[in-house]
Amino acid sequence: MSEFMDTPAVAALTGVDAATLRYWRHADTGPASFKLGRRVVYRRSEVERWIAEQEAATRRGGASAPAGAA
Repeated sequence: MSEFMDTPAVAALTGVDAATLRYWRHADTGPASFKLGRRVVYRRSEVERWIAEQEAATRRGGASAPAGAA
């Protein structure tokens, strides 16, 4: 079973303010979350997947030069 994280734990992991995470939830953006009873929770695997998506979408540099480029 996946580990569940609450909003403060996701904020600590991502460096994103808890208020921003709450806004993103309202706006249906950011990492996937759901209610478990009365608590909003995130699956750690979903948060890690979202972080990887953000990295892939915004990565700059690190690419090797095309063949023949000098």
